[in-house]
This record gives sequence, structure tokens and C-alpha cells, in this order.
Amino acid sequence: MLLAIEQGNTNTLFAVHDGERWIAQWRAATDSSRTADEYAVWLSQLLAMAGLALGAFDGCIVSSVVPQSIFNLRNLARRYLKVEPLVIGENADLGIAVRIDKPSEAGADRLVNAIGAHVVYDGALIVIDSGTATTFDVIAADGGFEGGIIAPGINLSMEALHSAAAKLPRVAIQKPQRVVGTDTVGAMQSGVFWGYIALIEGLIARIKAERAEPLTVVATGGVASLFHGATNAIDHFDPDLTIRGMLEIWRRNQGKA
Repeated sequence: MLLAIEQGNTNTLFAVHDGERWIAQWRAATDSSRTADEYAVWLSQLLAMAGLALGAFDGCIVSSVVPQSIFNLRNLARRYLKVEPLVIGENADLGIAVRIDKPSEAGADRLVNAIGAHVVYDGALIVIDSGTATTFDVIAADGGFEGGIIAPGINLSMEALHSAAAKLPRVAIQKPQRVVGTDTVGAMQSGVFWGYIALIEGLIARIKAERAEPLTVVATGGVASLFHGATNAIDHFDPDLTIRGMLEIWRRNQGKA
């Protein structure tokens, strides 16, 4: 079995693949100070609830955008899973061209998403990942990573409104019933929700105009589900895009030193 660990700035996903399908997934708040021992205690309890154990794994793959956490995640795999982890950006061969000025600066999450999208969708793509940041990445028809756009995430924007303006409350992000709010909460929800729809639609239109080629738009990330059905600019919502990419990378690296 394979343990895939996908760590973002806000949450860390642990997913178990049995060789045929994903059989379990858990999320934890990302904490760069969490040790391998702490991860092991937390993970062993969840595995036990699913009828699994730490010793059941024969592989582990790690994708992290938090460099200071990789040491502890690597030790988790070595000490408790008894396997050498495949780490995106270190010892993993992605099998794609990274066509940007500084390839080393491409985030692990963005490259994994590129692969996860390319193995399912044909032609050139725009991949939108809505998390702490909202990224728009262009994937060529041959799977090459062509670059993209990084914007503040919707939760980050809402938190900034609350923190910087003394009279603005912290509110839940949801689709408002009307565009023009008639109270403060409604106005804030409309500004963030429809503002992000406008951001998505505007940036997609500009990317398509600049590229001058057909592009399929695929959205992923927990926040992206809020926008599903609210705009025609997104062709597909794919919640499993990232872990699919990690599984594909794992398969590509089997049998390699």
C-alpha cells in the first residue's frame, strides 16, 4: 500500500492507496513544528480505526510546500513506515518539462497538479487550485508546465478584511443570495465571493487571449467547490487532482534507483 502525504500551507492530507483505489483520507492542520513521533501517534490511531497499521505500507510519497516540515515527514516514513519516501523536488522524477525561467521555483503542489490533470484531460489546460493561495497554471498539450499566476486565496482575503478594518466582522464564505448586500455581512460575502468569480473569469479570459489556443479549465482545492456551478469559465471540478498526480509520479518512479 501507498501513503501519499500532500502538505499545503493550511492543511496536510494523508491518503492511503491499496493498489487499486484510494481507501482512506485524513486531514490535519499544517504545523511545521510537528515531529515525526507526533505524526505517528496521530496517524496510527486513524489507521487503526480503518483496520490498518503503520507497518502495512510498502511506499510513501511526499509533496510539501513547507520546506521545514519535510525533515519530520521523511522521518515519519523511515522510522514508522520502514520505507524511504519519494519526495517531490528531491528524489522524484516527474517526467515532465518545466518551461519557466527558474524551474527550481515551481511549487511541488503546482507540478503535481499538472501531472494529475494531464493524465485525465486532453489538450492544453488551465489548472486552478484554490487554497491558501489561488494558482492558475498552464499545462501544455504534451504535459509540460508552462507557468502561471499566483493570487491571494479567498480565505486570506476575507481574513485581511477582518484584521485590517476594525468594524468588519469575520464571516463565513458562502454564495450570497444577491450581489448587492443590504448589510455588512452580506456586502462582505458578495465582495469576496463574486469578486473571486470575477478574478477567475477575468484571468482565464486573459490567459486564453494570450495563449490563442483551446484550453480546458480544471479547478481543484477545497475552496474551488464553492465556485462550482457559479461560473461557466470552469469546465471541470476535480477534487482528486492532486493525489492522482502523486499516484502517477509514484508509478513513474517505480524500479528507478
